[in-house]
Amino acid sequence: MTALRQQMIAAMRQRGFATRTHESYLGAVRDLARYYHQSPDQLQVDQIQDYFVHLVQERGLSSASCRLYLNGIRFLYLQVLHWKQFDIPIQYPKRAQKIPELLTRAEVRQIVDACENDKHRMMLLTCYGCGLRVSELVHLKVHHIDGERRLLRIEQGKGSKDRMVALSVTLLNQLRHYWLVYRPSSWLFPNSFTPKRYLGITSIQKVYTRAKSKVGIQKVGGIHGLRHAYATHQLEQGLPVHQLQHQLGHKQLQTTLRYVHWVSSYQQGSGAFGDLVEQLGVHHE
Repeated sequence: MTALRQQMIAAMRQRGFATRTHESYLGAVRDLARYYHQSPDQLQVDQIQDYFVHLVQERGLSSASCRLYLNGIRFLYLQVLHWKQFDIPIQYPKRAQKIPELLTRAEVRQIVDACENDKHRMMLLTCYGCGLRVSELVHLKVHHIDGERRLLRIEQGKGSKDRMVALSVTLLNQLRHYWLVYRPSSWLFPNSFTPKRYLGITSIQKVYTRAKSKVGIQKVGGIHGLRHAYATHQLEQGLPVHQLQHQLGHKQLQTTLRYVHWVSSYQQGSGAFGDLVEQLGVHHE
């Protein structure tokens, strides 16, 4: 491991960056170094600019991928190499503003019902019923469930923040039934082969994709579609935007407001928390 790489890892650890951020930032800097066969601290400004031309025109990277590379490289030069500023003009395609193909309640029900494995089924219900990110879902532990207050604790979600998410009565009862059957001791959804580990993100993503394909739903998108469905369905029931912001764990209200634009009939109501799982009509036998 080079000294520069060690410095970058230390700087990210100091700031509490998530593991996936470590991987993406280090990958961006590694690719830059490989492209020029030089250490990044030896590169000039015009070389960095030319590198992004290469990413767009030769490798055909999307705007999201280019931004990820830019964030990693900017972090290196500002926080590790201590440039006073990073005002290099970088051009890459603008991010396309698209509305995802949102799932209806009926489609969510079909996907959940298509799961033959009860643990997988419970994971999809929890993901949808609480509007979780998949990384938050797989890291749930049994003690995160507060049955008395009907809350679910999300530890170190995006941005390294904890939050409490409201649990509906129906979802809480289903989680209790799941625990009685499977008796997980630590991780709520443990790996079947190594119970001391949680189920991997890729595994549950594949479960979702297979279930969606099984029932013939062709809408584009992965398991994150359940989070989008949760948000839009809550807004359709009149949940105030600031409450939805807390449930989703958004730092900025502006991020939550995009869902309002996707729900043309939105009218803010009294803020009653809708029991979306109950409305799906799916229950444990």
